[in-house]
Amino acid sequence: MPLVNVMVNGRAYTIACDQGEEEHLKQLSGVIDAKVKELLGSVGQVGDQRLLLMAALLMADEQHEAVTRLEEIERELTELKRAQEDANGELARAENVAAAALESAAARLEDIAARLSRA
Repeated sequence: MPLVNVMVNGRAYTIACDQGEEEHLKQLSGVIDAKVKELLGSVGQVGDQRLLLMAALLMADEQHEAVTRLEEIERELTELKRAQEDANGELARAENVAAAALESAAARLEDIAARLSRA
């Protein structure tokens, strides 16, 4: 397993990861470092453990909001698909009615044409 050195709040941490995940781990630690720096600006230095916990809680809250919004979007998409299916069904029924009306009109026109040709 490769080891990756990351920096969070000016401190170096060595983390093991799966092969090929090194860059991803560095990117994730960069996100955590940015969140910790954001917290430092608002609460000041309160200790590494507390800062990391607060950063984790903020990130968990953001993730929860994102998941909640995604679920809302999925519900909306399901409703839109259902509405589209209903509209497609209505369209198919309207097409059938129109086709039947055209067939009826064509039959009447043929009947009229036949009567005129006999007259």
